[in-house]
Amino acid sequence: MQRVEEIQIRAKTEPGQPSVHDHGSSAGEYQLATQLGDLARSLNQESPGAVLELVVAAAIELIPGVEEASLSIVTGRKEVETVAPSSELLRRLDDLQVALTEGPCLESIYSERTIRVRDMASETRWPGFAAKATAAGVGSMLAFQLFVVGDNLGALNLYSSQVDAFDDDSEHVGLIVASHAAVALADAQQVSQLLEAVQSRDVIGQAKGILMERYKITGHQAFLLLARASQHTNKKLLTLAEDLVNSGELTGSTD
Repeated sequence: MQRVEEIQIRAKTEPGQPSVHDHGSSAGEYQLATQLGDLARSLNQESPGAVLELVVAAAIELIPGVEEASLSIVTGRKEVETVAPSSELLRRLDDLQVALTEGPCLESIYSERTIRVRDMASETRWPGFAAKATAAGVGSMLAFQLFVVGDNLGALNLYSSQVDAFDDDSEHVGLIVASHAAVALADAQQVSQLLEAVQSRDVIGQAKGILMERYKITGHQAFLLLARASQHTNKKLLTLAEDLVNSGELTGSTD
């Protein structure tokens, strides 16, 4: 979990750089604190797939000006995939940016900066994408980079049919949502990797069997116990499983 902790620290201290349109106005009294706290807790409790859906839903609900939202996930800084779009139109628009190798989502991912498009019809930075997005009814956009794990990056993409729909408040609230999302996605990716390890490693299956018999728990509960021990000891789950199979002891167990 060391890498996740590093990401959490980075998300708190380096939430992202503002766009060139941000004039530093106050985002109000942050009465959204309770809602954002609820978001953080809900993200930490969900499966990887549900995390993606929750991030998009929260962005639409909490960030001023948002009508539609999606996430772009980049693996190895090369392969870009659109996930959890709130409409099929967004999937097409995100895929269009990949095909054209230009657009605010890609710019946000690779420049590590928040990108605000105030009027898509007059946008000159990505002429090919801007023309097609305008024809599809997009008036303005806002995109945030998400720090995930290593070379795996992402972007939170926000769309509106209105021109100049996003202001400084949209950026400030969006950066908070994006910070929570980045940490949750990092956690979700690690959990997903651990679940894959369960399916591919016989030794982990043996360790689960030992815990199931010893504590009279289900296979899922046994895996969660292994994962929790891995977090507490900063050891790989496979290493802990091997120790358990060989010695009968689970180092780092919290019970």
